[in-house]
Amino acid sequence: MKQIFTLGTLAAACIIACAPAVADTATQPTASAGATSAASTSESRKLNKLADEYWDALARFDPVSAGESGDNRYADQIGMSIAPKNRAHQFALYRDYLKRLHTIRRDGLAQRDQTSYDILDYELTTALRFEPFPEHLLPLNQMDALPVTLANYSSGQQAQPLATVKDYRAYLNRLTQLGPWIDQAIANMREGMKTGVVQPKAVMVAALPQFKQLVAAKAEDSIYYTPVKNFPSGFSDADKKKLAAAYRSTIAGRLNPALKRLADFVEHDYLPACRTSTGWSALPHGMDWYLARVASQTTTDLQPEQIHQIGLKEVARIQGEYARIGPKMGYNGPASGLPTWVSEQAKYKPFKTEGEIIDVYRKLNAQLQTKLPALFSLRPKTPLDLRLEPELSRATASDHYTPPAADGSRPGVFWSVVNDPTEYGSTGMVTLFLHEGQPGHHFHIALMQELGLPDFRKFGGNNAFTEGWALYAETLGTEMGLYDKPEDWFGHLNDEMLRAVRLVVDTGMHAKGWTREQSIQYMRETLGYTEAAARNATERYMAWPAQALGYKIGALKIQELRARAEKELGPKFSLPKFHEIVLGEGTLPLALLEKKVDRWIAESK
Repeated sequence: MKQIFTLGTLAAACIIACAPAVADTATQPTASAGATSAASTSESRKLNKLADEYWDALARFDPVSAGESGDNRYADQIGMSIAPKNRAHQFALYRDYLKRLHTIRRDGLAQRDQTSYDILDYELTTALRFEPFPEHLLPLNQMDALPVTLANYSSGQQAQPLATVKDYRAYLNRLTQLGPWIDQAIANMREGMKTGVVQPKAVMVAALPQFKQLVAAKAEDSIYYTPVKNFPSGFSDADKKKLAAAYRSTIAGRLNPALKRLADFVEHDYLPACRTSTGWSALPHGMDWYLARVASQTTTDLQPEQIHQIGLKEVARIQGEYARIGPKMGYNGPASGLPTWVSEQAKYKPFKTEGEIIDVYRKLNAQLQTKLPALFSLRPKTPLDLRLEPELSRATASDHYTPPAADGSRPGVFWSVVNDPTEYGSTGMVTLFLHEGQPGHHFHIALMQELGLPDFRKFGGNNAFTEGWALYAETLGTEMGLYDKPEDWFGHLNDEMLRAVRLVVDTGMHAKGWTREQSIQYMRETLGYTEAAARNATERYMAWPAQALGYKIGALKIQELRARAEKELGPKFSLPKFHEIVLGEGTLPLALLEKKVDRWIAESK
């Protein structure tokens, strides 16, 4: 999935959440029916009012991330979440919300509202855990920079709608705010230079070319001017003329100079001050900071060493599968060499055009329409569209999913990124589509918008459930007979291997003293990556500490819960019902998910 769960913006709240104790909704005291009903109504009103305030505060604080999640109410704003005073105000709100939440009688709520109470308690507790750490002093990197995000929006095919005159004005309004945001980012980074809170040099070396490319010789050459070159046919000549003039004026007079200031600052001031260390633990209070991130991204209390060992165990298991499947593909070397061998085989790169690639995905999608009803009784009504990534953003994107808009203006979209069709590998296409398309992200995220959940649950979430579900969804290809070809099964194993390796290298770099070079070498040995691919992946994990841990930890928990239910229920076990239990209330912290599944098992017995 495209990275919408950013660290340092919405991150201080629902996106990055640790795992405080979660009350068990199955063991609450009961009251008489009449009293319970009255209390439930009163307490529920207070809870839902608080929950709505909370989400609205989040969406105003970081409107761009809210839009990525489907809430486009503030599409004309970028927010200034990196400003110290705004950040302080947001944490003050969290403290107030948490205090108010604890005045609500949890045992006076219906079970569905108890779940909302628990999630809200969980998210606010997490937000406040991050208050001591100066996330705002690291406002951008090669993976996540607001100027780049808004540049990619200029195509009109991403989360920023560009279909009406109002949409064009909203995007223009964001562009006028980008200059002040850049100046705040530079001020923050200067403060970080004084306090030792700076990015690793390798991260900013990778980011600098992006910032330089955003600086245009004249307004008409700017990527932000792209909407003017693609006016919808229904726009009047007067609107076109007025908008074109406004875009030219804003880009030339405000935005382009700010982008030049950013590129020059990064190149001449910031890069020389960047650190040569690799891991987050090298920062002031960095280990505590990393531990908070680990808890938030996995929604568990697992420690880095435990996660590291889980990763090593999974790597060994998957290499055992490589040894079994390799000979079926014509490979008889050591198991660890299988990925490299596959990457060198021309037969696994059969495409000549991008159209041939998207056609394979369309056929797979049609095949899934006939197979998924046997596995799912609960499915989203919102359609899934399949599109090729626009040329504008192909160089920096990877295949991903974007959620539907809450107002129905866009469907869920699986984006296939094709830069060179002849280099596009076929072995991973099935497992990729199950993850990014359906039943992975689409079944979870599109469904969340149809369940009648409070906005903070409809649009929010956590990484462990979101990516854990999508990685678990890949395993369902076995039941649907989609991995019968050895090369497709290898593709799935290779995808699992990547997620296992992430557990090893992320904790290795940020908690165990691994260098960037150690991570690159380990990824080359286990994944068969080229030097460039291993370097790019390593630098992603350097810039986003712990983000890559959620996938495997979440998937392993869902697999563990399914195995438990199958064992406990025997012939009573229903896979569609299990999936309904997992998906039926949207995103949950893993502790809450486990309690929900255990309650279902007990009731089913």
